[in-house]
Amino acid sequence: MDDKIILTGIKPTGTPHIGNYIGALLPLIKMSENHKTFMFIADLHALNAMHDAKEIRQHTYEEAALMIACGLNLENTVLFRQSDIDEVYKLTEFLMNVTPKGLMNRAHSYKAIVEKNTEAGIDIDSGVNMGLYTYPVLMAADILLYNSDIVPVGKDQKQHVEFARDIAGYFNNIYGETFKLPEPIIGEDTGYLPGLDGRKMSKSYDNTIPLFAPSNELKKKIMRIITDSKTPEEPKNPDESTIFQIYKAFATPDEIAGFRKMFLDGGMGYGTAKTILFEKIDSALAEKRAKYEYLMSHTDEIDAILEAGAQKARMVAAKTIAKVKKKMLGL
Repeated sequence: MDDKIILTGIKPTGTPHIGNYIGALLPLIKMSENHKTFMFIADLHALNAMHDAKEIRQHTYEEAALMIACGLNLENTVLFRQSDIDEVYKLTEFLMNVTPKGLMNRAHSYKAIVEKNTEAGIDIDSGVNMGLYTYPVLMAADILLYNSDIVPVGKDQKQHVEFARDIAGYFNNIYGETFKLPEPIIGEDTGYLPGLDGRKMSKSYDNTIPLFAPSNELKKKIMRIITDSKTPEEPKNPDESTIFQIYKAFATPDEIAGFRKMFLDGGMGYGTAKTILFEKIDSALAEKRAKYEYLMSHTDEIDAILEAGAQKARMVAAKTIAKVKKKMLGL
């Protein structure tokens, strides 16, 4: 897979938490160390739900600063802002003309709204704009524009890659072999982290620990982790402990073994366990947090990195558009 091109997009929808970091960001960064990667901040995809330009801009900076601070290899990775690539608008329009409406009707995001509206007894398309309805076409343009071979996605996003393959197939059948058929890499739940209440860490549950929270805020969050009523003297099952599960994601094997023994032996209260967890996370993220805070106070440096990436992305995108334009318009 070393010669394969990887494509991934990050939607700027808010400040990430440590669950995002362990489950998605670290695997992406690790993958980019050895493979040519196009990574874009998907600000266009945010438009169908977010209508505050300042908010989108802020979140775009946050996502870019996050990836850089966490060690993204900018030698192998082309990091750019989606909206800076004019060719993505063009390819989206070209692909609209080979994409069946029925395919859009089957999109999970659209079907979910239709089902919700049907249950509510209102018009099935209430709240649906064309940005949301044609979201899969824009996604396909993102994937196909850079000759992507591999697209890492979560299980719930597999359909986006399948649709990109379908749309590429429609185009190839009409105009001849043009686009590669990309393959998804489906992320497993190896990076699953429980939240403060023991459920999967998720903004929808309001149980998250922000990735780059200041030390005092981080400690307050960790001290809110829900535990059982065992006394300090009693042995505790580490495999049933949110504290231990989160700790494992940041510690070395020896540290994990030592912490496990402290749970099993008894004599450690949950307050102490939470303090140990806080100190581990705080130290593990201190350097990255400092880098992130620096970048967020020097957004001109982020702009420079994104523009440099955009220039590289445009070089590839322009060739794709020229090929498509010639096949579709003879120009």
